[in-house]
Amino acid sequence: MSVLANHAFAKMNGIGNEIVVVDLRDTSGRDTAGKVTAEEARAVASHVPYDQLMVLQRPRLDGTEAFIRIYNNDGSEAGACGNGMRCVVRRLFEKTGQSKATFETAAGLLNCWQGPSADLYTVDMGAPKFGWQDIPLSEEFRDTRYIELQVGPIDAPLLHSPSVVSMGNPHAVFWVDDVNAYDLTRFGPMLENHPIFPDRANITLAHIVDRDHITIRTWERGAGLTKACGSAACATAVAAARLKRTNRIVEIALPGGRLSIEWRERDDHVLMTGTADFEFEGSFDPALFAGVA
Repeated sequence: MSVLANHAFAKMNGIGNEIVVVDLRDTSGRDTAGKVTAEEARAVASHVPYDQLMVLQRPRLDGTEAFIRIYNNDGSEAGACGNGMRCVVRRLFEKTGQSKATFETAAGLLNCWQGPSADLYTVDMGAPKFGWQDIPLSEEFRDTRYIELQVGPIDAPLLHSPSVVSMGNPHAVFWVDDVNAYDLTRFGPMLENHPIFPDRANITLAHIVDRDHITIRTWERGAGLTKACGSAACATAVAAARLKRTNRIVEIALPGGRLSIEWRERDDHVLMTGTADFEFEGSFDPALFAGVA
């Protein structure tokens, strides 16, 4: 039987990024504790639609609260999800009274804390990576502030020259005058799966309003068009600052709300601050997983 059968979950959202949080740290059985398959993740999405499923497993490192595996709604795994992490920490802090915690993810260790006010949560997303091998790209680009990639006619492309960066997952940011002027449901899947991105990529349209404000829309790898993508907001803030078009602290407006992003100068870490909203809780019907191998 699936480890998720009859298990409790919380449905939450981070400024519209739909999140399901499942704490499997108490599951018994050393070899099976906290393991969720891609098929099970897809079964959950058919019952409780989500962008990301955040699964807390037993900690593997001293000083951490949990090892977190992050699933997209297509069953693929993500290395990072800033909005999901804020949902996790709100859920944990409300249960334990903590105000700070460290988690391990596939992207590394993430420090999280409550603040600067009681309804806000901050996630240290770590340092961005800019090397073409680290993003990764399928061919060498010495300068990833812009790469050669375009959509449309060669002499009049609709989108072109994105900035690329890894925030624990690959991001391509296209700079535009109006983020709503493009059909992301059309361009997003094509660009997500472009051969230049061997691990696929998150695709963002970004408009720089001024040195302190950016507006974005994102097609999220493995999840599709989303109201919010925290790691995309971080990637966009970093990419804009690298181009010297914004300051290192900016406010990012997304369809679901706003995030404050700081690319900290002393250690290059990216801090993401925003809200996390609880919607409801329940438990998974075992019948969901009856046809799962």
